[in-house]
This record gives sequence, C-alpha cells and structure tokens, in this order.
Amino acid sequence: MSGRLRLPDSRWARIALSVVNVVVFLTIWEIVAKEEVINPLFFPAPSDTWDALREGFADGTLTDALLWSLRCFAIGMVAAAVVGIPVGLLMGSSPAAYTLLSPYVWAMASLPRVAITPLLVLIFGFSQMAELVLIFLSALFPIVINCMAGPKTVDPSLLRAGRVFGASRLALYAKVVFPFTLPFIVSGLNQGLTRGLVGMVIAEIFGGNDGLGYVIQRAGETFEAPTLYAALFLLVAISLSLVQLLRWLEVRVAPWRNQSARA
Repeated sequence: MSGRLRLPDSRWARIALSVVNVVVFLTIWEIVAKEEVINPLFFPAPSDTWDALREGFADGTLTDALLWSLRCFAIGMVAAAVVGIPVGLLMGSSPAAYTLLSPYVWAMASLPRVAITPLLVLIFGFSQMAELVLIFLSALFPIVINCMAGPKTVDPSLLRAGRVFGASRLALYAKVVFPFTLPFIVSGLNQGLTRGLVGMVIAEIFGGNDGLGYVIQRAGETFEAPTLYAALFLLVAISLSLVQLLRWLEVRVAPWRNQSARA
C-alpha cells in the first residue's frame, strides 16, 4: 500500500473536493478577518469583498472597468497570437530566420514590461493605444519563444517519409509538423495570456484612466480594500477562465493528445 495521498478518480468527486477546499478556505478567511487578526484596512472579509463586488456591478464601476480590460486584452492578445505563432514557427524551422531575428526576440523578452511603460506613455500618451501595445509586447515574445522550439522536435525520419510518398510542404506542415508543434503553441499561448494580463494591469495602473488596473490603483490610494480585492478576484477569474478555454480548444483541435495523456 502506497503512503502517497491519492486523489479521487471520479470527475464529480474531484469537483466536490475542490468545492469543499474553497469553502473551507473562505470560512477560515472570514473568521480571521472578522476577528481582526490582521488589520481590516488591508485584509477585508470575503463577505465585504462580495458586497463591494455586487455594488461595483450595480453602479457600473466594475462593469465598465471589466469590459474595458477585456476589450483591450482581447485585441492585444489576438494580435500577439497572429504575429507570434507564424514568426516563432518560422524561426524554429529556418536557421536564417533564427539568426536574423533571435537577438531582437531575446532582448525584448528579457526586458521588463514596467521599464517600457513610460516610453509608451511618452509616445502614445495616456491612451488606449499605449495599453494595447504593452499587452501585445507582453504576450508576443513568450508565444514566439515557445513556438520556436516546436519545429526542432519534429522527427526528421517522418519528414523524409512524407517526402518519399510525395507529400507537399503544406501537407507536411499539416500532418507532421503541426501535431508536434501544437503543445508548444498551446504552452506559448498560456504564457502569453498570463504575461498579457500583467501588461494590461501595468498599463492601466501607470498610464490609464480605465480598466481593472485603474480600479485597483484608485482603491489602493483611497484604502478601499474590499473594492481592491474585488478587482483582484475578477482578474483571477479572467485568468482561470482563459486557461480553461485554451485547454478546451486543445482537446477539440488535438484529441490525440488527450488520449495519449490518459494512456
């Protein structure tokens, strides 16, 4: 008998365990907050956070901020994926493209996004364009770097076999290269999502007048901790929802990966 803790195999059992875990966590949080073990000015109770969340949607403050952030994030993320995926695949399959582009990719990937925020504000002002560019740059380079590694994992014997049977370059990419690179694309998009959200919040805190980041900044300045926690909760919900959506799309696009994982 193994001494390791085994998780339940049933899907509903796992869901029930997750619900119980969250309920216990929130209960402990509520008790600690109500007993004022930590200063309530910085650590509000979940019930107070829920009230701030409900009031923010009722008066439109959080509604407008959420819609603004989602719109900017969607535009910047889609643009980063459209540019980053083909550029990364090109760099991974072409030594010439890698030699030409890799210095710029690695230099920009290592540059903290906070460092370029003042420059973007200087160029675009306190506008939506500055936020869109920062989201784009934040998400772009993780996507490029992950996609760049994908073509290097393709088994050369499979490519040779495809050419022997007369497969075109497009067919080789669709039938051989794509299945190998899909995990790297998904990983890049996952990292791009999180980096893009960070870029969005940075832009809204330091150079914006709208969005969840701006709500967080204003709530911190006025010591409205429940509102600040409510905005943070929305950011967590957005991040988790996008990650789950990406997993769902991966299962639909590449069902063989799900089957191999179960095996």
